[in-house]
Amino acid sequence: MYVYINGEVQEAGAARLSVFEHGFMYGLGLFETFRIYNGHPFLLDDHFRRMENGLRWLNIAWTYDRQEVLSQLQMLMEANGWNNAYVRYNISAGPADSGISTQVYDNPVVIIYMKPLPAPEDIEEPSKTAEFLRIFRNTPETPERLKSHHYLNNIAGKRETGADPGVEGLFLTEQGAVAEGIVSNIFWRRADTLYTPSPETGILQGVTRSFVMKLAEAHGYYVREGRFSADHIYRAEEAFLTNSIQEIVPLKAVGTCRYKEEQRTAARLLRKSYTTYRCFLWKAVDMKEPEREKERGRNEQQGFSF
Repeated sequence: MYVYINGEVQEAGAARLSVFEHGFMYGLGLFETFRIYNGHPFLLDDHFRRMENGLRWLNIAWTYDRQEVLSQLQMLMEANGWNNAYVRYNISAGPADSGISTQVYDNPVVIIYMKPLPAPEDIEEPSKTAEFLRIFRNTPETPERLKSHHYLNNIAGKRETGADPGVEGLFLTEQGAVAEGIVSNIFWRRADTLYTPSPETGILQGVTRSFVMKLAEAHGYYVREGRFSADHIYRAEEAFLTNSIQEIVPLKAVGTCRYKEEQRTAARLLRKSYTTYRCFLWKAVDMKEPEREKERGRNEQQGFSF
């Protein structure tokens, strides 16, 4: 397997970083995970808008350029021979003198990891169960949660849940409000209203979460963000998780509360609609005009192919 580091594609086992790299020493780094479908990186602009905003909080100088990122992805896709992939795009502070720095990091390290994934037509509808964790969701160190190297809270949650990939742990805040999953955001439905925890609960504002909210409203659902107790989920007709790799995942159960498969109306409708966009959409704001955006996406990709 090959990885990308600062302009070079290297064998994963041969890649090296400085021992003074501040992403390693102090956790100063962010990452985005997203999916490539038939050569198209879905919602790429939204992922990197979030990353660019977050890097400002870390004093890491980096500006998103779509064509540059596409070129990097193409290099790595060609090296690995994949056209459908999981991508982790990582930007960390870079090497500097030992000690906490207040200066701008103007030589960041860019690392891209990939793993092969099924082609869109081979993706099956998943389902999971969920359970509330004993460990609480920690509070963000910045005004909003960043997708940062500081991942210990998530790791502790996963250790509590165990290794079963079919089970997602759900965090509560210390005040008892539902927050988010270990690697997901959560929604649940009662009648024609979808509920999801608000950013004030300390959640990561997921790119897929935001897209699904727009998608749901386009299909006539009312989406309500807020602070909700676990009991609110137990009284729901259905519940589902979202993240950029697994997409929309219906929940069979949360704890001892089970949901009927025939009531997965919102999850199935949204998942079906989601699949119509994933091979061409660059950002959620363009969702309302899919045909025009699809044509624009084709035009922008002329001249290279993954």
